[in-house]
Amino acid sequence: MQRQTTVNLGNLLLSLSEITDLSNPEIAKHQQRTAFIAYEIAKNLTTSSELMENIFTAALLHDIGAISIEEKTRPDDLNIRPADYKLHCVRGELILNKTPWLKKISKIVRNHHKEWNEWDEEIDSPDVLASQVVLLSDFVERLINRKSYILYQHENIISAVKRFANEKFHEKVVNSFIETSKREEFWLDLASNKLFPVLLHMGPYRNIEIDMDGIELISEVFRDIIDFKSPFTATHTTGVSACAEILSQLFGLTGLDVKYMKIAGNLHDVGKLVVPNSILEKPGKLTSEEFAMIKSHTYYSYHIINTIAGLQHIAKWAAYHHEKLDGKGYPFRCKADELDIQCRIMTVADIFTAISEDRPYRKGMDRENVYKTIKEQADLKLLDSKIVEMLFDNYDRIDHQVREKQSVAKEYYENKFMKVLAMSSDDSAIQSKLVFSKSDGSHDQSILFYKN
Repeated sequence: MQRQTTVNLGNLLLSLSEITDLSNPEIAKHQQRTAFIAYEIAKNLTTSSELMENIFTAALLHDIGAISIEEKTRPDDLNIRPADYKLHCVRGELILNKTPWLKKISKIVRNHHKEWNEWDEEIDSPDVLASQVVLLSDFVERLINRKSYILYQHENIISAVKRFANEKFHEKVVNSFIETSKREEFWLDLASNKLFPVLLHMGPYRNIEIDMDGIELISEVFRDIIDFKSPFTATHTTGVSACAEILSQLFGLTGLDVKYMKIAGNLHDVGKLVVPNSILEKPGKLTSEEFAMIKSHTYYSYHIINTIAGLQHIAKWAAYHHEKLDGKGYPFRCKADELDIQCRIMTVADIFTAISEDRPYRKGMDRENVYKTIKEQADLKLLDSKIVEMLFDNYDRIDHQVREKQSVAKEYYENKFMKVLAMSSDDSAIQSKLVFSKSDGSHDQSILFYKN
């Protein structure tokens, strides 16, 4: 197996941005298409490579705060500014601010729905200019009818943009878009199924590689997006990653593989961004249709990670955590000989974390019940008994490390993330979305294993 310790930054960002747009066919590749429009406009507006990179990255991640499918809708009337617009902008800023390298684009993401007539600053301010470019690019992408040939509609789109000059958008940004949009090539590239390679090979990060530390930082951004999607799982990914890391160390994996396992843990549930919160948070037993949707999440986790050159080998480590040694897991139905030790470790880490952590609707299991539940699956040859034994031989150490990591994540989620969202909003519609009523105890705990 070829071992790599660097990946292309553009490849990593493009692949991970794609998962947030897979939930709805009407917005598939929305962020990539927005990034393409924004980058083309930026090339006409500035010669600063740093500003072009910031505009591209902010556009590629502009909806990073829209972390539930229910928010990833396509408004019929683009003049309506739903409360979710402000909410996901604030969320995006908070998530990006946690990572030093991405902090520089957080204000752009925060303001990407702020219209020109709302600004007090001048257009020459880099953040203002960038925010305006992303706003216009987002507007244009949402105007496109995906069922109609692009060159049958592009003139109407240009006319729609012109109508909002110096109202929604600064004239400077509008003029740059109009100049860019004169080329049929621009529109054909935008609507092409080959847009991913176009952005990969012609975008600002085509020659930039990042090391393991950089990969880990970006995986932590998506770990937070996954966990903050719902208060039901607000620290789950953090716990799985911590557990997988220490189990890998105890098993004697190399230092490089331990780091890869930590990254795989951060990304193991990235496919849950495709699953509606109404299913993830359902208080009762899932219907067969809802469970079928749950089964898809590891498929999408595999698909997304497998498109990142240099990380393909960890795709199965992350995504096979619902496979079983008897071949009756899901969704790949892998047999024992297809599940290497890293896959087996991740499965145990996921189950241990899921059943031992507290949720809004129930307390986590104590050691005795955790042992009973996991040992039963090992005895049935569903889990690797060696890893299960290693878990319980080192239970106190593992449990302490997982709880410590989850405690830090919970502190940030409850006392920073949710509080800042509430304080940032003076809109009652947004406030209502920040209130999550706890269960009255009617939740069926037997579905816990299957939902994780």
